[in-house]
Amino acid sequence: MDKKFNLFSRNAIAERLDCDPDEVYCVWSCKTLQHIKGLFSSNVAAAKGMYYEATYNGDKKELYLVTYKKESNEALKVSF
Repeated sequence: MDKKFNLFSRNAIAERLDCDPDEVYCVWSCKTLQHIKGLFSSNVAAAKGMYYEATYNGDKKELYLVTYKKESNEALKVSF
């Protein structure tokens, strides 16, 4: 199921970016019971700092795709 989720998600994102699914990669994924969540990105120009969160709801057999744009990237000094 994880492979099908990954392939379906990459295809759906590639369609939105108008690129090849091989140009979309999975950054992170996790499966809990019948649910799967994954974070995807791409280096194609159309992505421009976007990343995608795909969530498979195993109860409803639905895939939710959310698009995020990176607003900033900063380092914060911490001391614990």
